[in-house]
Amino acid sequence: MSNEAMTYYLASFVDELARLGVCDAVVSPGSRSTPIAILMAEHSRIKVWMHADERSAGFFALGMAKEMRKPVVLLCTSGTATANYLPAIVEAHQSRIPLLVLTADRPHELRDVGAPQAIDQIHLYGRYAKWFVDMALPESTFSMLHYVRTMAGRAVAMAANGPAGVVHLNFPLREPLVPNLDLQDLWEKGRSEGKPYIKVTKGNLELSSDELKLLAEELQEVENGLIICGPEDHLELSQALTRLADKLQFPILADPLSPLRTGSHSKQWVIDSYDSFLRNDEVKTSFKPELILRFGAMPISKALLQYIQHHSEARQIIIDQDQGWREPTLMASKMIYADPIRFSYSLAEYLEKRKEPSLWGTKWKQLNEISQFHMQTFGKMESLFEGQVVIELQQLLPEHAILFVGNSMPVRDLDTFLANTDKPLRTMANRGANGIDGVVSSALGATVSGSPLVLVIGDLSFYHDLNGLLAAKLHQLNATIVLINNNGGGIFSFLPQSKQEKHFELLFGTPLDLEFEHVVKMYGGRYKRIKDWQEFRLAVNQSLSTVGLDVIEILTNRQENEQLHRKLWHSLSEKISKWKVQVDQDENRG
Repeated sequence: MSNEAMTYYLASFVDELARLGVCDAVVSPGSRSTPIAILMAEHSRIKVWMHADERSAGFFALGMAKEMRKPVVLLCTSGTATANYLPAIVEAHQSRIPLLVLTADRPHELRDVGAPQAIDQIHLYGRYAKWFVDMALPESTFSMLHYVRTMAGRAVAMAANGPAGVVHLNFPLREPLVPNLDLQDLWEKGRSEGKPYIKVTKGNLELSSDELKLLAEELQEVENGLIICGPEDHLELSQALTRLADKLQFPILADPLSPLRTGSHSKQWVIDSYDSFLRNDEVKTSFKPELILRFGAMPISKALLQYIQHHSEARQIIIDQDQGWREPTLMASKMIYADPIRFSYSLAEYLEKRKEPSLWGTKWKQLNEISQFHMQTFGKMESLFEGQVVIELQQLLPEHAILFVGNSMPVRDLDTFLANTDKPLRTMANRGANGIDGVVSSALGATVSGSPLVLVIGDLSFYHDLNGLLAAKLHQLNATIVLINNNGGGIFSFLPQSKQEKHFELLFGTPLDLEFEHVVKMYGGRYKRIKDWQEFRLAVNQSLSTVGLDVIEILTNRQENEQLHRKLWHSLSEKISKWKVQVDQDENRG
């Protein structure tokens, strides 16, 4: 392999990515990936984000791709560096996030012969990669330059088109590995014009008019219907679903990771407190849905899942534009593969708005009003209650800010305490595999757009990804991290394991007893441990008005936090039971 052939081949690939709009590459240092890394750094339309730790780099790229809604490149050298991408690749696959993973490799003659830094990288990520290619060795012939540009086009399209996900291209490279940047027409070989060599276009899935008409007739006969929207990242979906709900007079149970709880669209039918009031057994039993229309991934709320499972007789219709199967209840009666926005608008055209107000819908809205007021009012406490963090941040965050939450308790508190608001906010979390790893890196990756970002994270998850803080220092990123430190795994206090007192702390509580201030300062961040809510508000406001990394730590008690949550849910349940008695009496009189 000549240096010239290698340079033109890889330069054509890099240039084709840029022409297709892939302009961000997260690169980790290594020898075998040298030519690709240098050419990416040299290209005027590609920005390289260096990250020394491949595991953190993978999640950093995932956060970028999640925020920008387009593919991001991940590049590393051969060997175990490639294996460190796996956790992020699993999350990208599960969350339908487009990643273009480029791994350098030893050439074929150095595989399986004991060569250093050589492992089997063929189909390394298994079924978590949508597409894998062991790329041809570099050549600069006309046909091979067309080949490498075509592979770039196919890879970008495959990663971006639904269901979005991971494409893995493995590049075997022989020495010498340093490209010749002085070659004439470095970026133009294999393509003389300024357009992509090949562009892949995919049409939208939609139902025929006859199918829409039949479905509309079916729905028109349903009185007690629900729309459920789980985690979904289509901003336009808010207007589409609220229009559909208005025609059907179906309540929309909106997951906090959907776009429905925040923004300027109508909230008339948007129910935000179902996670709290569906814990009431009377409500769960007596509010019987006939039909459920479900969009997006499965919602976070366990109370909602149990409610759906309790009413197994209800027809469930799942709408998925990406031809997946996000249906863990195993009770769906119909799966519709269609663009959810076009589907909702088109279906609404075939529906007649109900002439009489829906009693079913009215009761859901009354329940939600009672519950939202209760949770927002009594969720504010003098003590440093973990759930109040979400209530406070909803008020403090500026418009168009990103609220990123960790898994375990933070995402559940987001579900419980994020109330409907006209303020445009974007909520994010890694809910594909629901892991606590890589959350810091993902959140920092999401900051590169420049939007104000606050990450709410527990101490175990923060510890898992301390290396991720390096990105903030290397790239001068602005982020506020609210660290809820209950010294261990707070979520387990809510699970049956908590009753096993003998081994609970050792196996599940897992107290770390770490002083995080030192590591925050090591990465150039500012650290503040707050003592009360006034200090918290001042610290958040100050962090949002300054550049750089801020970590605001809140010390809480796991046992106390569990008791406060349960007390809040119990007092709401009592209030709902009284309301229901009154409603039943009124109906009987009528």
